[in-house]
Amino acid sequence: MLLPLTLAACLDSEDSRTTAFVADGNDANQPFPSNYRTELLAFMHTYLNNPVGVHSASMADPMQRTVGGRVRYVSCLRFAEPQSDGSYSEPHERAVVYVGGRLDHILDRPQTQEACAGVAYAPFPELEKMSR
Repeated sequence: MLLPLTLAACLDSEDSRTTAFVADGNDANQPFPSNYRTELLAFMHTYLNNPVGVHSASMADPMQRTVGGRVRYVSCLRFAEPQSDGSYSEPHERAVVYVGGRLDHILDRPQTQEACAGVAYAPFPELEKMSR
């Protein structure tokens, strides 16, 4: 019962650094995410409400960008997902951030525009072929 209080006290110390579960240095020595396509497809199964019928999918290969003051590999993704009425949404653009060579998180829309500026997209047919 005292463990949660002890942990809370540690987080509430004067040290204002963020807590991370991955070693997180501010260096350009991040490993390239070698399985980024496979990891991204697995993540998109949980990210999308309905992964079936995605259209106009394209992706840019991971490149190093500064995200939150740290150098990270970022892969940009663009796709249109089906709506409940059978129509399609406007294509969404998302920036996928990799830490330590693994998919870590997806950036919010304002940050995506900055991270994905000037990238070269290529077709990503695997995303369009997803099933439940």
